[in-house]
Amino acid sequence: MSSAGKKKLILPLVLLLGLILAGLGAHYYINHLLTRPIKLENIEVDDKAALKLNILEQISKKNGITEWKLKASSATLLKDRNKAVLKDVDIVFYTKQNTQVLLTAARGELDTKTHDMTFSGNFIVRYQHYSLTSETLHYTKKPHIIRSDSRVTINDGNSVIKADSMEILLNQDLIILKGHVEGQLSENSQDSNIL
Repeated sequence: MSSAGKKKLILPLVLLLGLILAGLGAHYYINHLLTRPIKLENIEVDDKAALKLNILEQISKKNGITEWKLKASSATLLKDRNKAVLKDVDIVFYTKQNTQVLLTAARGELDTKTHDMTFSGNFIVRYQHYSLTSETLHYTKKPHIIRSDSRVTINDGNSVIKADSMEILLNQDLIILKGHVEGQLSENSQDSNIL
């Protein structure tokens, strides 16, 4: 065999040997990465939580009639308490006339046995063109009532009504304002009942 023929044979053999060595090296490195134990660092364990859900959707019905539909971006079910701590809450409450009362809140708590709820932090209640704000808001499932024991403000864009506390009786389509009720009414307000 001539030297030119030997060079043509040696070059592919050297390339083949190089590829085999590179493949063995890659196999060893990948195998080493996969079999090495994983170290977990900076793990936070919530010892009060029994379960944490990224998204919660729940519907409450009574005698086949939908009372409310709830959506939350996260829910933490607490151990030793029948509570779920909710974040970024959207709820649609239904009145006896099947009209919708919308509530959005930054956070809330749901009693998992009674389905009573408490809301705080940047919440707004909307009904038609009216909006209601307060510091805290409570929903009691059995009588189907929304109430606030802190100062409330009802606004329709033109008129404002304030009171020390209020109750929305959803089964009776009625809102009751209590204590130091004051308001500024405008002729431009909608000619409609609040509920």
